[in-house]
Amino acid sequence: MKRTLLPGILAMATLVIASNILVQHLYGKWLTYGAFTYPLTFLVNDLTNRLHGPIAARRVVLVGFVVGIVCSLVGSQMQGEFGPLVTFRVAVGSGLAFLNGQLLDLFVFNRFRNRGGWWKAPFFSALIGSTLDSIIFFTIAFAGFLSFLEPSGDVAWANEMVPLLGRGAMLPLWVSLATADWMVKVAIALFGLVPFRLIVARFSKIVT
Repeated sequence: MKRTLLPGILAMATLVIASNILVQHLYGKWLTYGAFTYPLTFLVNDLTNRLHGPIAARRVVLVGFVVGIVCSLVGSQMQGEFGPLVTFRVAVGSGLAFLNGQLLDLFVFNRFRNRGGWWKAPFFSALIGSTLDSIIFFTIAFAGFLSFLEPSGDVAWANEMVPLLGRGAMLPLWVSLATADWMVKVAIALFGLVPFRLIVARFSKIVT
């Protein structure tokens, strides 16, 4: 791999590892601390894509995917209060969500790359990619109708009917968790435009 990809590779790997650790700690009622670090992987993806192109970005995504698999394997061997820290469904959901979300981010970024407005490619790619990411992960990991994926896994707590985010329609708890997670991703996609603009302006001439 090119030497210039090293910062992106290190950033992606660090964020994936940090998110896997921080997801074990709650922030408020609907989020974990991992919800604030994981969306930054889309920023790393977009920066790599803009500065080095889609092939390089795919390589960085692949590194993140492999690191995520390793984290899941390690977590599956660690016991928490309610069993393994990473269950089979969480591991599968995490891996599929990361890979599909990041690849969709790449696809959308390239579609908007030359369509005017520097902000369109990074914003819409992160928005659409992270939306798919949240849908895949929370559905596979916690939806009751997919319990056959891991019959021994208890996800009854995630399917308890509660008001959406404490004040909306009655829906399974995991829907509130997914919604809160998605809202953070949207916010970070928006505010991430600032570092995206600054970093691209700083380094675009160096790598071209």
